[in-house]
Amino acid sequence: MAAYLSRLHHISLHVRNVDKIAHELVSKFKFNLFVARLTEKSKQLAFRKGAAIFVVNERPNKSPVEWNGVTLSRSTGDCPSESQPGPTNTDWTCLYDVQPHYSVDTASNVCFQVDDVEKSFKSLRQLGCEFLVSPTQVCDDQGLVTYSVVKSIVGNVNHTLIDTSKYKGSFLPGFREVENGTENDTAVTKGTESCPITHFDHITYACPRRCTPQVMRWYERHFGFQRFFIHSNEDVDEGYVLNEEDIGLRLTAMEYWKCSKTGIELPFTDKKEPDCKFVIAESLPEQDLTAHLTPDCTMDDMVGKQQEMEDAGYDPQMLSGHGILLDTDLRQ
Repeated sequence: MAAYLSRLHHISLHVRNVDKIAHELVSKFKFNLFVARLTEKSKQLAFRKGAAIFVVNERPNKSPVEWNGVTLSRSTGDCPSESQPGPTNTDWTCLYDVQPHYSVDTASNVCFQVDDVEKSFKSLRQLGCEFLVSPTQVCDDQGLVTYSVVKSIVGNVNHTLIDTSKYKGSFLPGFREVENGTENDTAVTKGTESCPITHFDHITYACPRRCTPQVMRWYERHFGFQRFFIHSNEDVDEGYVLNEEDIGLRLTAMEYWKCSKTGIELPFTDKKEPDCKFVIAESLPEQDLTAHLTPDCTMDDMVGKQQEMEDAGYDPQMLSGHGILLDTDLRQ
């Protein structure tokens, strides 16, 4: 294993219209906008619900940003200090990530906290990994963070490796707390009752057929992930096959191996300490999938029958349209 992961930090979305996605996250899924980074060339908003954090990035846009009727101010001369210890192609319009070369909306970055970014960079590069951003420091009056961005083996998916151990701020340098945001005691309590998202349960990769073994080997070699079985009847070689009506999927799952040096622990206050899991979904011969990433959130008591979801005030078709997979833990 080349890099020891500490915890899942956040998942990044890249979109054409950040305000539209923001409305969806807040109004339908009860996420809270808590910090933002706005400059003349960038718009990055961070939303939190429980231990789940989305950073939503918009392509360069100079239009004003409003939230709850208040225009959010853009940074001009008080940007955080950036330091690049080595060669880097960092684009500061998208801090802690890189802009995808696509015009479509995408979830393309899973950010992990690590103890030593420089060491992880050297180890992964020796194994042939491609880095889009070399180890880079960003600081403000609350401290500094170090990060790098490595390209994964899956489609357009990247991983930001970040060390925040020397930072005391609310999120990351460059992000400001949002006044008149959605996070207050009343909003959090009400939102939790109507949409009980607590953390990211797993992240799904929709991949071309027969690429699962290669993907799993890559994550095992570089980050220490190991196979786990979704279903008691799952075939070791074929995975868990769903082939009913319009569903034709082959699912295989992996999680961070807890017998590694440190193990992974999500930033979650519940003593259950959720794992970090990846689910690889391949289409069956009669189906077709395009490689992409889908983050799936845990929703307590929102699994099972369609009627149960509707009784709780959810639209199953809307959830499906946003890439949220509702399932049970079949290992229980």
